[in-house]
Amino acid sequence: QVQVVESGGGLVQAGGSLRLSCTAFGLNFDLHSVGWFRQAPGKEREGVSCIGWAGAPITYADSVKGRFTISRDDAKNTLYLQMHALQSEDTNMYYCAVSRQRFVPSCSGSSDTYWGQGTQVTVSS
Repeated sequence: QVQVVESGGGLVQAGGSLRLSCTAFGLNFDLHSVGWFRQAPGKEREGVSCIGWAGAPITYADSVKGRFTISRDDAKNTLYLQMHALQSEDTNMYYCAVSRQRFVPSCSGSSDTYWGQGTQVTVSS
């Protein structure tokens, strides 16, 4: 059974930094594309960043380019999202997404995804 667990969210002042982590259990992590999505109450889920199963390709939402960095440590089955220069608009629940299919180079965020329970990021202005 696959389990996806996020951590690292919290409250931070505008301009500050946070690092999110996501560890997946029960699958060959290095063969799956992984990424981050976020969703605020009453809004649609938004793709933030994705890193392919081979470490590429890497994609970012325009709103986070230059501020967020995604990385993965396959030896630890862990995905990271380093966030700098946080803005109030980044306040969201952040979800880790693991593609169910191996060797797929993208994060669709569709039903073909394993999801974590989410970690809350709150940026105070």
